[in-house]
Amino acid sequence: MFGNITDVPGVKVGHSENSEGITGCTAILVENGAVCGVDVRGSAPGTRETDALDPINEIDHVHGICLSGGSAFGLDAATGVMQFLEEQGIGVDAGVATIPIVPSAVLFDLFIGDPKTRPTAPMGYEAAKSAVIGPFANGNTGAGFGATVGKLAGPQFCMKGGLGSASIAGKEGVIAGAIVAVNAVGDVKDPNTRETLAGARNPKTGEWIDCCTYLEEYVQSEALSGTNTTIGVIAVNARLTKAEAKKIAQLTQNALARTIYPVHTMLDGDTIFVLGTGDKTYPVDYLGHLATRAMEVAIIAGIKAADKLAEIESFKSIQIMTT
Repeated sequence: MFGNITDVPGVKVGHSENSEGITGCTAILVENGAVCGVDVRGSAPGTRETDALDPINEIDHVHGICLSGGSAFGLDAATGVMQFLEEQGIGVDAGVATIPIVPSAVLFDLFIGDPKTRPTAPMGYEAAKSAVIGPFANGNTGAGFGATVGKLAGPQFCMKGGLGSASIAGKEGVIAGAIVAVNAVGDVKDPNTRETLAGARNPKTGEWIDCCTYLEEYVQSEALSGTNTTIGVIAVNARLTKAEAKKIAQLTQNALARTIYPVHTMLDGDTIFVLGTGDKTYPVDYLGHLATRAMEVAIIAGIKAADKLAEIESFKSIQIMTT
């Protein structure tokens, strides 16, 4: 493992945040175009242009992906990404206009900052304009700025989520990169040890409130529908069809199942996009395995890098408290 999703050739990333709203957005640009597929596994999604990615539909290349906070209001950020790409002459030539294809997914982060301040088209434009190849901060960054996790017992027990990214190099030059904003209703656990890293926690006693155990005992959640979601993107320098990209997106959801408890609930809108930027083919199961591993590391990286914010404890802050 090394670096981030921009280790995949052809991928740039930029971010924009608003401190008053404690919200932000992240633009993932593929200016040369990339085949794209998507898998929406959560039951409360907020998305834009995902129908176009169905393998039976005509559009097979996208020029960017926008991940954003702000719930459904945050879908406006994708308009700014489109505006930036249009100014660069990037998009589908429709004769009278060049139309960038920028699917988007959003998460709910309205309850820890000013709920009237959400990601806007200018924020999306800023994120796209700042997009570069190279390192960027994980944690309270971009779409993960206001992310929280562990809300199944109620938002008062949540901890800080965040944005994470990672990449993995496979054989024959293939690279799989992942970027993800972790805002789950459930707890985030180490996939190898099952240790809880961030989740429902009593801020007065410091005791964990295991979300799965809580659900077993009380039957229903205290979280509100649509106020959660883990959204992310996988990029591989491989040639993909839309159907293959969709299948890899489905396989990558396994990373969420290995790290988030519970996951894909009625209260989450978990969405994964997959981009194929290369010209060499590889077995889909191999790419799916690499993508899943990269996404697992990205999820954990986002959680471990997050800082305490608006009195909401983070993995880092509770490590300091217990040492």
